[in-house]
Amino acid sequence: MTAAIAAPSETDRMPRMPWAAHLREARTRGIRAGLALAVAAVLGFVFADPIMDVLRAPIEAVAQTRDASLNYDSVTGAFDLRMKVALFAGIALSSPVWLYELLAFLTPGLTRRERRYTLGFFAAALPLFAAGCATGFVLFPHMVELLTGFAATEDSTILQAATYLDFVMKIVLATGVAFVLPVVLVMLNLLGMLPAATLLRGWRYIVVAIVVFSALVTPAADALSMFLVAVPMSALFGAAIAIAWLHDRRRTVA
Repeated sequence: MTAAIAAPSETDRMPRMPWAAHLREARTRGIRAGLALAVAAVLGFVFADPIMDVLRAPIEAVAQTRDASLNYDSVTGAFDLRMKVALFAGIALSSPVWLYELLAFLTPGLTRRERRYTLGFFAAALPLFAAGCATGFVLFPHMVELLTGFAATEDSTILQAATYLDFVMKIVLATGVAFVLPVVLVMLNLLGMLPAATLLRGWRYIVVAIVVFSALVTPAADALSMFLVAVPMSALFGAAIAIAWLHDRRRTVA
């Protein structure tokens, strides 16, 4: 009798909805998310020039020592780049809305425990991802400075605008994902897929990977920039291991 009574609290789900209601809800939430994305993309298109000024700054710094410029390979190249900037900005600015709509659509089908884990994951991952992207945005000029520095002063650095934007976005997204990885480890541990003992055995490899990643994304001449990335990432992974260890210990005691 006790198990039969406790089962509903563990699998506490919302009442079942017919397929037609699911489709109507998906359409409504999709329209809301689409409108938010459209409005944010328009704002990104309007403010594309200040964004491009930030992206162009490292190239202007390189141009002080050698011939360097940002170029377009077609008549529509400048417009295409502006649209791409608007799209990236729109996705970023509207992310709170479309993520909320996605969660609101998915969570009713999850158990109470699954909803708690999912909401906790997003609550921790979103600010960390934003902080990581901001860090990558600050650090990408150093990457441009290092990589273009391999060219001789007699050579010209002519960069295609679309390729350059993709390069910057990859750095920004890679840093954002790196900051979220500790939360993913905690999530896997809570789901019983990654024991804390495994993380503890591999902590040396984690530290080496963090140092290598920090050295790659901060190729400045001084080591301070590398430590500014490596220290918070190491602290995040250390916190993830500590949380996983406490969770496994509590589960063992229980």
